[in-house]
Amino acid sequence: MTGAKGPSVVTMPRVLVTGASGFLGKYVVNALCAPEVTAGTSSGAHVRALVRRPALHLDRLGIQSVLGDIANESVCTRALDGIDTVYHLAGLVSRRDEDASAMYRVHVDGTRCLLRAAAAARVRRVIVVSTSGTLAVSVDAQTISREDTPLRRALVSRWPYYLSKIYQEETALEIAAATGLDIVILNPSLLLGPGDERSSSTRDVENVVRGRLPVIPRGGGVSFVDVRDVATMCLAAAERGRKGERYLLGAANMTLEGFLGRVARLAGRAAPRPWVSSSALLRAGRLLDGLGRLWGGASVLDRQSVEMAEHYWYLDASKATHELGFAPRDPHITLHDTVRDIEQRHNLRARASRQEERSS
Repeated sequence: MTGAKGPSVVTMPRVLVTGASGFLGKYVVNALCAPEVTAGTSSGAHVRALVRRPALHLDRLGIQSVLGDIANESVCTRALDGIDTVYHLAGLVSRRDEDASAMYRVHVDGTRCLLRAAAAARVRRVIVVSTSGTLAVSVDAQTISREDTPLRRALVSRWPYYLSKIYQEETALEIAAATGLDIVILNPSLLLGPGDERSSSTRDVENVVRGRLPVIPRGGGVSFVDVRDVATMCLAAAERGRKGERYLLGAANMTLEGFLGRVARLAGRAAPRPWVSSSALLRAGRLLDGLGRLWGGASVLDRQSVEMAEHYWYLDASKATHELGFAPRDPHITLHDTVRDIEQRHNLRARASRQEERSS
């Protein structure tokens, strides 16, 4: 007579998340730490974070943080000790030309340092999160980009963020080819949703919610996706993604006018008006720069923002749907949650109510 088997021992994967304190990073960390109940057993992951400075959110979750520069070899080696899977989310988002060197250092030098150390540590897989803007951008509204679309180096050459992300992807693929490192690249479109405390991704939506964007270029289109759905796909890619492949992630393609019009309606604001030309819009931007400084920041009509707004960032995410199970939530829910979060964080609803009371 054989004895009853005891409960199976589940080995918790050991993962490293770079950029764990960022907009996407916080959701990925939460998903990794959340126990999943399967057949009466729970399993999660042992999570380590590589961050530049301490983060209260990570401390509350009891996550071990390695503090340091991602472009430092010894820091990466220490962070990767005993790690199975890496979620490489660290990045710097800016539309300022003067930040080009800093973005190159994080995206290219940091990725090179991390992946070389990952290859030496024999990690199982690295998920590299880039952006859809490395390939899903066009001057043509009829162009819907897919994973086999060539990288748009010439088109984005005046936009340091996207150019540095192209170099990041090329660096990652070169290291993978040379070392055999297993990498999967995710290319999400504009990340929206609640919790963007640094306004790194939701700045344009915030400008509309605050009434700071009265005019926009005529034409152009955007693609966006919920940050919560991208976090889910990061974990899916770690298990189901194909080695060396990339996956575009986008929930909706909309004209710029339609997108910002929806945001304005949700916020109870007047929709931004399309302007005749980018040159006229930039001249207006320079006139509005003084107001922008009064609002506490640079003009919202900078050269890069205007140029990018005239392009079309449409994509087809069917590959991620078929291979990763990508099933994004209703885009209206994403826009609603983004607007309400911005209003709550900046106490905008309360201010509007007080203004209405004073005027009545």
